Amino acid sequence: MSTDLREQAALIALLRRGGRNWQEIAGAVERAGSATRVLKDEPDGQDALFELEEQFDLSDIEDEITKWRGKGFGFLTLLDADYPARLRMVHQRPPFLFANGTLAPDDLAVAVVGTREPSPRGLSQASAIAEGLAQRGVTVVSGLAKGIDAAAHRACLDAGGRTVAVIGTGIRRSYPAQNAELQREIVHKGLVLSQFWPDAPPTKQSFPMRNAVMSGYALATVVIEAAYQSGARMQARLALEHGRHVFLMKSLLMHEWAREYAQRPNATVVESAEEVFQGLDGLFPAPDELVWT
Repeated sequence: MSTDLREQAALIALLRRGGRNWQEIAGAVERAGSATRVLKDEPDGQDALFELEEQFDLSDIEDEITKWRGKGFGFLTLLDADYPARLRMVHQRPPFLFANGTLAPDDLAVAVVGTREPSPRGLSQASAIAEGLAQRGVTVVSGLAKGIDAAAHRACLDAGGRTVAVIGTGIRRSYPAQNAELQREIVHKGLVLSQFWPDAPPTKQSFPMRNAVMSGYALATVVIEAAYQSGARMQARLALEHGRHVFLMKSLLMHEWAREYAQRPNATVVESAEEVFQGLDGLFPAPDELVWT
């Protein structure tokens, strides 16, 4: 279920107005329970948080949202009931999401992430973990990058499972281009999510933001292979900050950052896919709903 179209348009107007960062706007809208209220005035009668020097035509923005939907893109805001509940709990939650594919609660979801330049062993591990998760009815979340991400998505799909791709570009784009066909397949069999405007290009800032959403969306993150300056390493840090469990493949302990993270309460070092599955058994909120093989 979505909020009123006018509320969605008002949120977009606030974001496009500028002057405040998006997290601050998201917080103001959540506190007020209404984007139109924030756009007009603070809920407690104080002076307006946003002085509207430029007036937005909300009807034009409503038409824009309707056109997005006509192209098959869902548009979710923090005020919408179908905004991912687990993602809503983290500080880096985006004020809106574009969705292409099938929305589902994904109560059991695990992120599988890693380097764009993996070793053969890393690819094998990612595929085995994603396949095993799919066979257990667990949604596989990844970032649609080449390397580990693509291997995880591919293995999940081949096993008949559900996968969610959280991308670092707008929903109309495919990056890298070599994964365009994989992205189309995920749209038909799973879900593609983006927190950016539909035609937004990839940037250095967009991928770390994407990693925060992946961490927030999933119950746990499995890191296969990752260097210090990688999005996968950043996602491991974010997941720990979010109170989510992180599984680190033992080969990562060659890195100082991984040895440090391994000492955290919510981190587990594993050597095989089976050890990941065993570690996940106690993490799910309703493990009795799973059939572990």
